[in-house]
Amino acid sequence: MLAAGALLTHGYHPYVEDAEIYLPGIEHILNPSLFPAGQEFFRSHAGMTLFPDLVAYSLRATHANFEMGLLIWQFASIFLLLLACWKMSGLLFGSERARWGSTCLIAALLTTPVAGTALYIMDQYLNPRNLAAFAAVFAVTAILERKHLRAVAWIAFAACVHPLMWVFPFSFGALWVVLDQIERRSGWRIAGAETLSAVWLLGIPLSPTSPAYHESARMHSYFYIQDWQWYEWLGLFGPIVVLWWFGHIARTRHRPLLARACRVFALYGIIYLLVALAVDLPPALESLARIQPLRSLHLLYIFLFICIGGFFGEYVLRDRTWRWLALFVPLSIGMLVAQRALFPASAHIEWPGRRPRNSWAQAFTWIRGNTPTNTVFAIDPDYMRLPGEDEIGFRCLAERSRLADVVKDGGVVSMFPPLAEEWREQVRAQSPWKQLQAPDFVRLQQKYGVSWVVVQQPVAGLDCPYTNSVVRVCRVP
Repeated sequence: MLAAGALLTHGYHPYVEDAEIYLPGIEHILNPSLFPAGQEFFRSHAGMTLFPDLVAYSLRATHANFEMGLLIWQFASIFLLLLACWKMSGLLFGSERARWGSTCLIAALLTTPVAGTALYIMDQYLNPRNLAAFAAVFAVTAILERKHLRAVAWIAFAACVHPLMWVFPFSFGALWVVLDQIERRSGWRIAGAETLSAVWLLGIPLSPTSPAYHESARMHSYFYIQDWQWYEWLGLFGPIVVLWWFGHIARTRHRPLLARACRVFALYGIIYLLVALAVDLPPALESLARIQPLRSLHLLYIFLFICIGGFFGEYVLRDRTWRWLALFVPLSIGMLVAQRALFPASAHIEWPGRRPRNSWAQAFTWIRGNTPTNTVFAIDPDYMRLPGEDEIGFRCLAERSRLADVVKDGGVVSMFPPLAEEWREQVRAQSPWKQLQAPDFVRLQQKYGVSWVVVQQPVAGLDCPYTNSVVRVCRVP
């Protein structure tokens, strides 16, 4: 019931944001004739994870409809994250009230932004981070239970579905084990002044970056801690301070495991802050910024909310029903309103098989059903930022190739510098988009094989078999 409530509160938008990077890999496995051009902009991610294979082969094995399969995977991810939080809270607090407090709070705050990392606790669409999230919580719980083989298994699963997010439960586990050994041998306890620092280089070269890569990377301010806003910095330091305070409270209430977990997580946050400063600030290390060490806050935030919910359930809400309602009803309504404001032109839950309400999505759906699979499209390189577009991905919804865009392909380039020159060349070939005329589209056809375009304004000389109130889908002569 909580998983269903979380889905209804936070919404479901299967083709938005990073779905443009991850879903084409699944679609290509299911139909290899798709995406004859531009595969490099999604295969770079797909080649580093088993996520597309896992989802695609599960759909083949069950003969499930593609859209229904995505929804089932999304619901399962939410359910398993809540189950993992339920298990961890029971280990840390013990009481039923605390477990319900922790799990309900996570369910209510799934789409809370994680400081300046451009991450949510869980996204409103299926992607590898959602699977890695519950795996990380299960892994940390196993570490706290000293069930190290089980922890390794969950970390291995996270590594299979996401090339980076597994590092954070692994590093927490390593820190936990190292500190445990130090404490056992010397009697030393974590006090608060001690810090450690480390950096995972992940094989990333330190060679100077190209101007094209620098142009792409600087479009993503969340890579660079110096570009964060003041409230994002508050979202970095605040949780560390709160966790240290929680550790003190837990000690006074004779909960040694909770106290130790809070202190180790606070130290974990300090370590990754030092790593972020080390790789973000020196210009010579720009290429290292893309490992995004402050994504470590994702796991820290989940643990923080488990602690907050547990303390609230145990000591504030207790067995007073009206207190539970007074906290969680307004909180859930506020999160729902925020999500509606984030995707104002789309249905809050985009159910499989339903006609999309968004005009851009309607055009992309028409393209999927009425154009050849080998078609190459051109579209405004900045289309995902346009008002009313709601960050819906063309490639994943239309299932057609397109030239590189600024938003998502630019994000891919920031992680994979060898793609930078090709990306910049394609983006510049489509700029300035709103001033392009039929001869310019013919030029794109001759250079890149573009045969269709999606435009917002009438263009003389183009035949447009599909139009709606916002966009036109036109053939290039």
